[in-house]
Amino acid sequence: MPMSRRRYHRTSSRTQAERRSATQARLLEATADTLADLGWAGLSTTEVSRRAGVSRGAQQHHYPTKMELVAAALEHLLGRLRDEYQTAYTRLPDEQRNVAGALELFWATLQQPPALALLELALAGRTDETLHELSKQLNNRVVEIIKEVFHELFPESLPEDVVDTLIRGLFALLVGLSLQHSLDGDENGHQRAVLDMIKAFAQDLIPPA
Repeated sequence: MPMSRRRYHRTSSRTQAERRSATQARLLEATADTLADLGWAGLSTTEVSRRAGVSRGAQQHHYPTKMELVAAALEHLLGRLRDEYQTAYTRLPDEQRNVAGALELFWATLQQPPALALLELALAGRTDETLHELSKQLNNRVVEIIKEVFHELFPESLPEDVVDTLIRGLFALLVGLSLQHSLDGDENGHQRAVLDMIKAFAQDLIPPA
């Protein structure tokens, strides 16, 4: 093959791969946004395709089933939330860059529409058989990511077995607080009081440097 044709072939293939990646990214972002805006009940591949600006045929080509699309979108959304969280933590004032500040930031993240959508999806899996396995995987993945971020922010601060138990307990507790907060907006300050107690306990375990 002449050099010019080989160069054209490589460029064409690379461009095709880039287009494929861009289309998938739009679909995953659109799925995450639809979940955040409309919840599981309002999520449809038709709405996702419309928001992504791609045809239904293109959507089905990349993600043949709705569950494949949702599973990929969840991993994409978790990665986005993780990146946003870590960026926000680095921007905290020095005096807030500790375990209490990390917990406060995590609580704020849980109140955002994307995180609430993940919570709704996890709860829907309790009664929706099509979602049950995905919801279990989602819960385990979230716990895994929280542990990874904890070890990055506070390396060697606690034994691994202690970290695992604490993270699972903390996540369950904050999910419960988030549900209460979504109902009453903490009008009586109960969730804030619990959160402040958790932060105080955490600082006893991991004092500020």
